[in-house]
Amino acid sequence: MRKSFDELTIADDYMFCKVMQDEETCKTFLEMTLAAQIGKISYLSSQNAIITGAEAKSIRLDVLVKDENGKSYDIEMQAVNEHNLPKRMRYYQAALDILFLDKGEHYSSLNDSYIIFLCLFDSVGKGMPLYTFENICLEDRKTLLNDGTKKIIINANAFRKTEDKDLSGFLEYVKTGKITTDFTGRIDKMIEKLKTNEQARSEYRFISTLEMDARHYGIQEGIAQGSYQTKLETAKLMIAHNYPVSEISLMTGLPQEEIEKL
Repeated sequence: MRKSFDELTIADDYMFCKVMQDEETCKTFLEMTLAAQIGKISYLSSQNAIITGAEAKSIRLDVLVKDENGKSYDIEMQAVNEHNLPKRMRYYQAALDILFLDKGEHYSSLNDSYIIFLCLFDSVGKGMPLYTFENICLEDRKTLLNDGTKKIIINANAFRKTEDKDLSGFLEYVKTGKITTDFTGRIDKMIEKLKTNEQARSEYRFISTLEMDARHYGIQEGIAQGSYQTKLETAKLMIAHNYPVSEISLMTGLPQEEIEKL
């Protein structure tokens, strides 16, 4: 059963996206995770859809940002273990590469990218708080492919094993809600303020109602199967009922530009 708005925490997708829309918070999280300074960031997406072709499975990213050096960071909150994270990250990487490389451009134009999943569980099963993966030569175990991609899985369960105090405090907050650092204190105040925002409350209620209606009419099943035609029909139905384009995109996975042409 879906949580009420007042029950939401940073571990819930909706609230996580809202929190990460704050540039300072998002930047601090990335720098803690990477243990490096990244400079100024700009937002490319927050709960926006990316579709790679008419019959391709679309994806909806939580937060997509780019730093001043051109590196992109896709940040995802994952509360439930669906046992598909490696293949999901592979698909996300492919979709992002298609998004960033325009027709006619050379492969060398592809920007470096990070896909980061913040999980409430240990997806890998080794008990580590942080798992960073990149392509490496199996023959000597040290030569990198240097394709510019890294995939990071964060295990909030292992917050006690994190040497960095701020990262440990953040992961503990995500997992338990306990405030132990200035950073998590700021986030908690941000969430409490959001819960007094009637526009955010209405937005969450609207999304919840729409998802329940979709399940009732069997629409959600079609969306999950990646049926492009079903997405179009759903979008047309929602347009007829005067739903905002942004919410139609959120539910169907169709780009807003395509919806506006229907």
